[in-house]
Amino acid sequence: MNACTPGLAPSRKIISVNGVAIAREEISREAQNHRAATPAAAWLEAAQALVIRQLLLQEARRLGLRPEPETDDHGRRETDDEASIRGLVEQEVKTPTPDVPACRRYYEQNRSKFRSSDLYEAAHILIAVKPDDPQQVEEKRRSAMELIAILGRDPESFADAARVYSACPSREQGGNLGQISRRQTVPEFESALTRLTPGVIAPEPIQTRYGFHVVRLDRKIEGEAMAFELVGGRIAAYLTQNCRRRAVAQYIGILAGQARIDGFSLLPPKGQPL
Repeated sequence: MNACTPGLAPSRKIISVNGVAIAREEISREAQNHRAATPAAAWLEAAQALVIRQLLLQEARRLGLRPEPETDDHGRRETDDEASIRGLVEQEVKTPTPDVPACRRYYEQNRSKFRSSDLYEAAHILIAVKPDDPQQVEEKRRSAMELIAILGRDPESFADAARVYSACPSREQGGNLGQISRRQTVPEFESALTRLTPGVIAPEPIQTRYGFHVVRLDRKIEGEAMAFELVGGRIAAYLTQNCRRRAVAQYIGILAGQARIDGFSLLPPKGQPL
């Protein structure tokens, strides 16, 4: 297999698989489907996807596989090329099904992944601010600090202060947010909750895209370990998917090793955590 470094300028490459050229225009169109940090990175991801696609299509044709397009639940029908690739992988790539002992070993080795979310009972007072106005940001931050100082001397007045000062609809409940679990609030607010002590008003306001929050954490309910019986199916599906992904990558590697690829060097596929 002939290859060159993927980092070379795309405009100077002529990429081909067994003599079949992949046009730069096709790569540019494909790049629109790849979210990457830079346009160059998206172009490289697109080029890799099209090289792999050409490898698989050529092998499907060599084996004489006839495409049998399927339709998904939304009525979308596969193209002949998509059907050919799917048929090839189903025929040539065998994925073992993980047994119960394998799933249980994964469960025991990754117990921290299998627990219910912590719950937080909290109240807050939102001091709204325009983030693009530095002067107002500083003024509102000082206002939030002054309010924290007042509530430190009289914590029982938190609900009354929320009704007067908060820009959040929760002011009608004295700032009470009820029980909050993971991903129910913006990340910066959620992160701050994990660092607070129950029964205490945060000594500093929490800044989010909405403004400054004066926060009181009332209670933290620790998440509990989930029984293997509840997550065994999820683990089996993950292990099957992970094994299949590796098997497909190995199969593509074999095809690439037997092919002549000019202008591009295939990179290892990215893994995906559970």
